[in-house]
Amino acid sequence: MTRHKITRRDFLGTGATGAAAVLLRQGGSTGTADPPTMPTRPLGLTGHNVKLFSLGGQATLEQAGQAVESAAIINRAIDLGVNYIDTAASYGGGLSQIHIGQVMATRRDEVFLASKTHDRTRDGSLALLDQSLASLQTDHLDLWQIHNIKRPDQLDEVFGPGGAIEALELAKDDGRVRFLGITGHYDPHVLIRGINRYPFDTILMALNPADPHNLPFADTVRPLANRKQMGVIGMKIPGRGRVFRPVGITSMSDAMSYVLTLPVSTVIIGCDNIAQVEKNVSIATGFSPLAAHEMERLENLTASYHQDAAWFKRREIGFFTGEDDQQFE
Repeated sequence: MTRHKITRRDFLGTGATGAAAVLLRQGGSTGTADPPTMPTRPLGLTGHNVKLFSLGGQATLEQAGQAVESAAIINRAIDLGVNYIDTAASYGGGLSQIHIGQVMATRRDEVFLASKTHDRTRDGSLALLDQSLASLQTDHLDLWQIHNIKRPDQLDEVFGPGGAIEALELAKDDGRVRFLGITGHYDPHVLIRGINRYPFDTILMALNPADPHNLPFADTVRPLANRKQMGVIGMKIPGRGRVFRPVGITSMSDAMSYVLTLPVSTVIIGCDNIAQVEKNVSIATGFSPLAAHEMERLENLTASYHQDAAWFKRREIGFFTGEDDQQFE
C-alpha cells in the first residue's frame, strides 16, 4: 500500500523530543571485552534517557499466583539494563503494582517508574495514587498517566470541575509524581484533542505494523507529540500475539524494529517469562532502523488481518458504545 514515508528530516530532526534515532547512546564502556548494551533515547523533556525496550506491567506481572516469577522477570530486566517500568492501578486488579513493588522495595532508584489512573475524577484518582504508592513501595512515581482515553466525553470529565487533571497537578505540586502523561489505543483523534488541551510530558499510544490500515496513530498523534517535544512511548507492539501469523508478521524482531524505526522514545512490552525479556533486550540491543521499503513490506503483510492485529481500535464507522470501559490496555 502507498502511505507515509519516514523522511530523514522526520527521523533525525526531532532533537530533544526523545524520538530521534540519531540520539541513540550506548551505555557502559566501549572496550571490546564489554558486552553491548541497549541504546537509549531521551524521554521527551523529562531528562531521562530511556532504553529502547521497557518492561510493561501486564502478562505474568498481573497474574495471580505469579509473585516469584514476576520478581524474576523484573529483576532480570533491570539486570539487563531496562530502566523504565510501566504499570497501572487496574492491571490484575492491582496485582501488577504489588508484584513490581516487591522489587522496587530494594531497586527503586534503578528505574523510571510509571503508573496510571483509570478514574476520571480528582478524588477517585487521588485514592488510586495512594494505593499505587503503597503497592509499589515508593514515595513517588516518575510518571503518572491518565489511562486509556477513548472518547471526547471522557476528556471532558477529566478536565472538568473535580476532574482527574486536578489530581495529577496536585500530586505533581506536592512531589508524589514528577511528570504527567496520557495514554490511549482506541481513537487517535481523541488523543490529539487531549494533548492539544494540556501540556502532558509523555504519551503512550498503540503502534504496530497494522497501525496504518485503520485510524493510524503513527501518522497523526505521533508527529504532533514529536512537535510538542513529548516522550513518545509505543505499546501493543505484538497486539497480545495477534500481530503474528504464519503468512504475515512472524517475529518479535520485525514487530519491535518496525516501531523503533519510528520517532519514538521506547516501547513497553509485557513478558510471560525471563526468556522473553532476554529476547526483547537482544532485539533492542541489536536494533538498526529499517529502510522505507522494509517498513512498507511489514505493513503490507498485515493488510489481510489488520483488524485482528489492531483489535483494540475503534472501527472506522462510528463509536463502539458497547465496549466495557473496564477493559484497559
